[in-house]
Amino acid sequence: MDQKARYQAFFSYLSTVPAPIQTELVYDTPFQLLIAVILSAQCTDIRVNACTPMLFSAFPTAESLSKASFDEVFSCIKSITYPKSKTKYVVSTAKQLVKEFDGQLPTSIDALQRLPGVGRKTAHVVASILYDEAVIAVDTHVFRVAKRVGFVSDRLKTPLMVEKELMTQLPVQYIQIANRWMLLHGRYICKARKPKCHICAIIDWCNYFQNN
Repeated sequence: MDQKARYQAFFSYLSTVPAPIQTELVYDTPFQLLIAVILSAQCTDIRVNACTPMLFSAFPTAESLSKASFDEVFSCIKSITYPKSKTKYVVSTAKQLVKEFDGQLPTSIDALQRLPGVGRKTAHVVASILYDEAVIAVDTHVFRVAKRVGFVSDRLKTPLMVEKELMTQLPVQYIQIANRWMLLHGRYICKARKPKCHICAIIDWCNYFQNN
């Protein structure tokens, strides 16, 4: 199956399944979503969701978090990956939000990326969920699924390269749903070490399955 046919099969499949959830992270406000996404880097959403209730209860807003000490924040998130670095990031982000944006999240992706700990993927996740932006956030799951299934060339070596290729192939109306589907598919079915091909619904047009 060539790439064009694979994409057509993908679009047909997406039209028959429930829309994937926007995120498994738990939050109440845009600010809390941003903090949760920063904390989720190289960490599971389950682990982040176990930490954020204590964090958000103590520091629910950018203003309150901006005044928190390192130790106060660290004690809330110490069980996630890279807690020291992430403690510095979220406190610094809160301070910058208060100083430059009156405690509110900017709506511009470029402005979001100026915040400490907010890279391209994080900014795209937030913009997609909060502002309905048609952007691709390439995390490790999307990167793996896009290459395994055959949506992009296996020769593409960076998340940015995969993102640009997906953006050229996906019609705008499919960008968000396809992105979220690939993330969840990689998280629960197309796992890195042991993909669950026996329960996968797309094996008929998956390049990885057809060649293994």
